[in-house]
Amino acid sequence: MRTPLSRVSGLGSAGSGPGHFLQQRLTAVANLVLVVFFVWMVLSHLGAGRADLQAAFANPLVAAAAVLAVVSIAWHMRLGMQVVIEDYVASEAAKFVLVALNTFFAAAVAAISIVSVLMLALGG
Repeated sequence: MRTPLSRVSGLGSAGSGPGHFLQQRLTAVANLVLVVFFVWMVLSHLGAGRADLQAAFANPLVAAAAVLAVVSIAWHMRLGMQVVIEDYVASEAAKFVLVALNTFFAAAVAAISIVSVLMLALGG
């Protein structure tokens, strides 16, 4: 004697429930704050040399904020592209391959960006 709503128990048609939706919204909110910080950093160092930029990124808070921005933006990008792939690719095999490639691409972008931030912060 359960209602259809109680049988669903929070799972959507894909079986993943609201988790993906919430992750997208949380990363979007985090990106708002982190991108504003990043734009401020870029504008405040416009025309500065590499040494000035290295000095700014040598501050652990600045480097941490930059790494957090990279992770949040890459994660948000992966989630958004996954939705597009799942909505518009009909073949299950192609969908699986594209979602996997999307994940690898986002991880590669994040890894390269994090290494770049760390090299700048550590003077490499």
